[in-house]
Amino acid sequence: MGSALTPSMGSSGFLPSGSLPESLIYVSSEVASMEKLPFIQVRNISTMIRRIKLLSSLFEEIQEIDTPLPPSLVLCLTELFSVIRRVKGLIEGCKDGSSLWGLIQTQFISNQFYMTVKEMGSALDILPLSLLNITTDTSEQVELLHKQAKRVELFVDSRELQRREELLQVMASNNEKKRKNQSFIDFEAVKEVFCSIGMRSPLDYEEEISKLEAEAQKQAGTGGLVVVSNLNNLISLVSYSKSMIFSSEESEKTKQDIKQQPYVSNSRNLDQSSSSQSMSSIIPDEFRCPISLDLMKDPVIVASGHTYDRNSIAQWINTGHHTCPKSGQRLIHMALIPNYALRTLVQQWCQVNNIPLTECSSNASHLERSTSKKKACEKAIDHISVTKVAIDAVKMTAEFLVGKLAMGSPDIQRQAAYELRLLAKTGMDHRKIIAEAGAIPFLVTLLSSHDPRIQENAVTALLNLSIFENNKVLIMAAGAIDNIVEVLESGKTMEARENAAAAIFSLSMIDDFKVAIGARPKAILVLVGLLREGTTAGKRDAATAISNLALYNANKASIVVAGAVPLLIELLMDDKAGITDDALRVLALLLSCPEGLEALKKSRVLVPLLIDLLRFGSAKGKENSITLLLGLCKDGGEEVARRLLINPRSIPSLRSLAADGSLKARRKADALLRLLNRCCSQSHNPVG
Repeated sequence: MGSALTPSMGSSGFLPSGSLPESLIYVSSEVASMEKLPFIQVRNISTMIRRIKLLSSLFEEIQEIDTPLPPSLVLCLTELFSVIRRVKGLIEGCKDGSSLWGLIQTQFISNQFYMTVKEMGSALDILPLSLLNITTDTSEQVELLHKQAKRVELFVDSRELQRREELLQVMASNNEKKRKNQSFIDFEAVKEVFCSIGMRSPLDYEEEISKLEAEAQKQAGTGGLVVVSNLNNLISLVSYSKSMIFSSEESEKTKQDIKQQPYVSNSRNLDQSSSSQSMSSIIPDEFRCPISLDLMKDPVIVASGHTYDRNSIAQWINTGHHTCPKSGQRLIHMALIPNYALRTLVQQWCQVNNIPLTECSSNASHLERSTSKKKACEKAIDHISVTKVAIDAVKMTAEFLVGKLAMGSPDIQRQAAYELRLLAKTGMDHRKIIAEAGAIPFLVTLLSSHDPRIQENAVTALLNLSIFENNKVLIMAAGAIDNIVEVLESGKTMEARENAAAAIFSLSMIDDFKVAIGARPKAILVLVGLLREGTTAGKRDAATAISNLALYNANKASIVVAGAVPLLIELLMDDKAGITDDALRVLALLLSCPEGLEALKKSRVLVPLLIDLLRFGSAKGKENSITLLLGLCKDGGEEVARRLLINPRSIPSLRSLAADGSLKARRKADALLRLLNRCCSQSHNPVG
């Protein structure tokens, strides 16, 4: 459709209002007409489609309006267009992407649907229904939708959560079933989970494998080794389940023949060529190394996300190759991460087929069938749970990367720090394991690197690690704070400086560290400097770090002396900075120290700003604004009280807050009104 808007248009703010309704009708009809909906996120998707269908009638009636659209309506429609486009992308992602990966991420995807509904409600906040000439039915539908969107709650399907847990536990060891030849995977349970998300035929399994491979390719190099490893584990599980659940009669007969061989008379020997051919024919393709085409005895994952047998890929790398043999993609590192899940599946397959793992190969000359060999093979198989597999993979990855931090060249250190940064981004277990591997002292040392990327990756990795409470102690014990302050003051990149400020905030969550950080002569000074010259994100990071440090009384005077007060007041007037609430919180904290109170009283613009914020600020902003006004008027603040009394907006704003504000805000607004009333009484001009 020629008039459909592009995403860039949606964010530009310069939308041709005439094309808006038409574009909205088009994108809404695309969502409403989606067929063959996925088996995951069923309720979230169907509810969202219903909401968009309700809005379609509104768009159709707006399209018939001949007069120019009001600016608030244009803004509302622009926001709705952006939201519906994202909804469409979410639904298409659920339809076209991997159902199993969607099941693993069910909470994350559910939250995305929830956020789009909240954004829809926010967009409808500014819809000028009273100015529109639309039917009563449509108006009532939109109002109802608006109310529902405002009070919507996050919905995560309990059945999907249960299936997710079943999927994660499907490879867990079963302590109650240790009989000989007991399969480690309950394929009936696997089949039930797979059927619940629409995987019922071999073709469905093939399509799911392709989607998982595409996701692994997309995540390689950006999602981190653990994400890619988890995707490969899923691919292995689906592949093996397919071969076991949908095995052909011929393959089944071949396996039965092999199982019966130990009971054949000793006078009979297997024909070597036929044995080799039989074994070659029954090895699932998913278990073959892409290089040697033999069964993978020790499968490992490379940086591209593909799996190879360790010997084959090691020979490939040792001969000077730095690319993935299968994809041709350049390997960003040479780490070989064990694919424990696939290895367990290979071992299971060998046990089910009575094939000793140490002897099996697609071109093996013969197969040993002795009972002792069989017992040795069974003993070698470990019951590895999914959780243990993931933890082992993280441990090995962390230890490998820490070794590269310690001994590698600058290029290798840069990449290792980046991988640790990604690995520490999610999961408390990951942060704990990385610290136990000894990463923190090396990352602290790298903060002094002259390489901008090494420094940036190191400080961000420390920030991510500091989210785990115990790691805060380890980071401080490693003497990191002085290095972090140096990065904050003169980091090679602005992102490094901003993340250093965020790291100080994270570390200062512990009360003793508020004292230790505030005692550093430059710490507060450079935070105030970032408040002055940082980006929007940097100013916010600096403000939150300063507010946390200001909770310790001894730091307040240092913050005032560093010049924070005039900067924070200036930020109150800067709409682009977007940190009004953060700035107000710091100013409210500084009010309680004499130096802070004096600096606040000197400002001639603060009181009018606070009066405006009483009317237009957020709930928390109003609370801090009234806290500041009340504090300024107490303790000899007659001049501030007079300025409030002569401002025509102050009394109405205070009365409104006293009636409709939060409990804390109402209480303080009442107190300030009483104080102003006493001032007026002394001047024979009381205020009611």
